[in-house]
Amino acid sequence: MPVVAEEFGPVVITGAAGGIGAAVAAAFAHRGAPIALLDHDPAVHKVLAELGVDGYAGVVDVTDRDAVDRVFDEAVAALGAPAVVVHAAGVLETGPVAELTEAQWNRCLAVNATGTVNVTRRAATELVNAGGGAIVVVTSNAGATPRAGMAAYGASKAAAASFARALGLEVAGRGVRVNLVSPGSTDTPMLRVMWSAASGALAADARDRIVAGDPGSYKLGIPLRRVADSADVAEAVLFLASDAARHITLHDLRVDGGATLDM
Repeated sequence: MPVVAEEFGPVVITGAAGGIGAAVAAAFAHRGAPIALLDHDPAVHKVLAELGVDGYAGVVDVTDRDAVDRVFDEAVAALGAPAVVVHAAGVLETGPVAELTEAQWNRCLAVNATGTVNVTRRAATELVNAGGGAIVVVTSNAGATPRAGMAAYGASKAAAASFARALGLEVAGRGVRVNLVSPGSTDTPMLRVMWSAASGALAADARDRIVAGDPGSYKLGIPLRRVADSADVAEAVLFLASDAARHITLHDLRVDGGATLDM
């Protein structure tokens, strides 16, 4: 498989302290790529240490443009100009719109939308200056398909997706590809919190309910009859970042087992 054999240049990954971001970090590290791991959680240093590879780990608030620029400067100084940037940082707020607080709305927009602007803006600058490369933004199928109780999250992910694709259009002529990976239900700490399982594996009854769907909340189940692992999403990211996807840009790759019946 060409993705497995490919040698990657330096890769910057946000949201790398856990969940999908950590799985993406592991996928690139296992293929020998120099990696810079960024997250607001200091545990990102532990992730890098456990991978057993040389690299850079930085703590950053992606809503702070100056802080994003600072860690990019440090990552470039440590590893050289990036060839790939994967933006996987994100937060989740849930609940009915009638109960949605201003703080919840602002948090989703700040991290998921403005964070995407700050990271991909700087990423695009670095890649254009380097003569090309790939940006992959991890969004959500909730950004394109309405989800009851997830209005703020879905809106913020839709904003992130729209911005990333517009950016991709602007930099395509400079050799920079920008693609999206939109997971559905994935067994991460974020999903476990939604199903009252903040620690340990997702409970079997919760997993069964996710797979079956919920007609009462207009949510289709998962045709493939399984909840995704973080590694499933990481492999999709790896493909879009690789030369195997050299003629793919502005694409939204759904990794949701068919949950949104995307064609």
